[in-house]
Amino acid sequence: MGMLEDLTNAIRQNAEGPAEARGDSGSMRQHPLRDQIEADKYLTTKTAIANNKALLGLRLVRLMPPGAI
Repeated sequence: MGMLEDLTNAIRQNAEGPAEARGDSGSMRQHPLRDQIEADKYLTTKTAIANNKALLGLRLVRLMPPGAI
């Protein structure tokens, strides 16, 4: 399982659970869901750029008219 899949699963679990919990042994607070989603978007974009799959949606092509060889 990759890092992005782990992060996606963590976001899903955090969204289903409480944002803050308190008990006899202390309290626990998670990062806001919005921050987690932004982190997921950032890592997805970074991975796509690293894999050259998202080169800003542009494709460079050299056009040559017929007979210009």
